[in-house]
Amino acid sequence: MAKQLSVDEKFELIKRNTEEIVKESELQALLKKKKNPVVYWGTAVTGKPSLAYFFPLLKLNDFSKAGFRIKVLLADLHGALDGTSWTVLEHRYDYYREAITQIFKALGADLKKIEFVKGSEFQLKPEYMYDILQLASINSIRDCRRAASEVVKFEDHPKLGGFIYPIMMALDERYLDVDVQFGGVDQRKIFMFARENLPKIGYDARIEVMNPMIPGLIGKKMSSSVDKSKIDLTDDEKSVKDKINKAHCIVGEPDNGVMALLKYVIMVLKQDRKEMFVVERPAKYGGVLEFVGYESVEKAFKKKQLHPLDLKNAVAKEICELLGKINKKKLNELGKRAY
Repeated sequence: MAKQLSVDEKFELIKRNTEEIVKESELQALLKKKKNPVVYWGTAVTGKPSLAYFFPLLKLNDFSKAGFRIKVLLADLHGALDGTSWTVLEHRYDYYREAITQIFKALGADLKKIEFVKGSEFQLKPEYMYDILQLASINSIRDCRRAASEVVKFEDHPKLGGFIYPIMMALDERYLDVDVQFGGVDQRKIFMFARENLPKIGYDARIEVMNPMIPGLIGKKMSSSVDKSKIDLTDDEKSVKDKINKAHCIVGEPDNGVMALLKYVIMVLKQDRKEMFVVERPAKYGGVLEFVGYESVEKAFKKKQLHPLDLKNAVAKEICELLGKINKKKLNELGKRAY
């Protein structure tokens, strides 16, 4: 039987590896008040989910361990507003649901505590549309553009849909009936837009929990449009090793995508499973290294006691083991229709 966590333990579990919580005092009060609060995480059905998805889903697993009920919003309409063709929208939804389910299984999450919600099933209802018009009547184009600027791809002649995007994200909190919204720090402006605007139409502001963004293997951010910056769920071992081997990783400098994957995915799993991170090296290069906790790896890397090539080999091995739990054949079949 799982150990019952105290309020403080639940708070620290939720807080680990997060960038910001708005507001921490509200989260602490919620944990004292409710035994099983509700959190939601949403993703628009656009580019293929990559290894980076393990990061937010690991955090949702933390929420689950802290007693939360989880709602995963697969935002099909948001995907269309952000450029996904309406003709493949249903297929993209199917791909995302399968990919995220498989990641949860690979993480050992309790699927009984996770509810998938399709955006269009509630976002087209009259009362939701009425509230869209309410928020549209009190916000300017400038307000909406500023809120969505880190998330929506605005071109020289932006489509109207991009301005509706933050309004819908704000309303999703209300219509999913949640206590907390969780997402990346790139969504912060939309989260603050929601906290500011929901009370204006009679709804409560929600707590916002944000993850830092994981750097890409090449470049500052993992991007679905830049293949070398990310590892796909369907990549084979050779592809994984090649991408990791070519990743930016300068001796002694831990600010890179390889170390980020280690910190936010691999070492979280190691910590929870009480396992060590093992770096295998020939005896002539110092032999095998074993680490407990990310900080010890970073310390050794900064002191140049751990070479980037040895780090890359160990990280690639861990990722291959993780992706070995993914049914790549099924995802590839769904991907033919979705992409």
